[in-house]
Amino acid sequence: MTHSATFQLNTLGVVTSPYDEKFAIPRQPGLVSAAKGKITLTGDANNVELVRGLEQFSHIWLLFIFHGTAEQGWKPLVRPPRLGGNKKLGVLATRSTFRPNPIGMSVVKLDEIKVNNKQVELHISGLDLLDNTPIIDIKPYIPYSDALTTANAGFADQAPDNKLDVHFTLAAQSTLQQLNDKIPELKSLITQVLAQDPRPAYKQAKGDNKIYGIRLYQRNIKWRLISASTIEVFEIS
Repeated sequence: MTHSATFQLNTLGVVTSPYDEKFAIPRQPGLVSAAKGKITLTGDANNVELVRGLEQFSHIWLLFIFHGTAEQGWKPLVRPPRLGGNKKLGVLATRSTFRPNPIGMSVVKLDEIKVNNKQVELHISGLDLLDNTPIIDIKPYIPYSDALTTANAGFADQAPDNKLDVHFTLAAQSTLQQLNDKIPELKSLITQVLAQDPRPAYKQAKGDNKIYGIRLYQRNIKWRLISASTIEVFEIS
């Protein structure tokens, strides 16, 4: 094998996700438990034999392609949001989406495996994946080897604790009530996503008079900061 060897990877499945755009996707998996989705296995991988025994595991590793940013290329240095977006580190020392090979990995909760008319679906939650993300591998999460409690995590040693309060106007609450039968988890999803403060790192922990929008479940959610620690959701359309 030469140092310039290349490999062809096949897509095993495609993700259905509430996140319609990259903005506001949590920066790590598991931070938004209300985010529910599924993986639809495709091609030769759509075979129930491939997932025999996987139901024994509560969580799974997903290896996937950053299809939303892959065409933008990569740079050797990036600015991690956890460092305020002001300090550069080597891309391989971060979880940046702009990588030499646009491959990501996430641990998600495996809620259920369904087979409908020979179509295999893995229903998952806590995901941080863009809608239509291609999956290139799935592996069981094994706690005794994958959860290393004595590991040192450098600049990301602890979970961020600067969560914001999220309030809804009467108009937004009325829309949520109308959507409750179809998307019962929408309010929890919006609350958990916005509590992470999805704004650029340099704006976090600061006041801001800008109106922002995110797309979840193909709905446009408009919101703004009404104080340095409180978000108001005022429109859902």
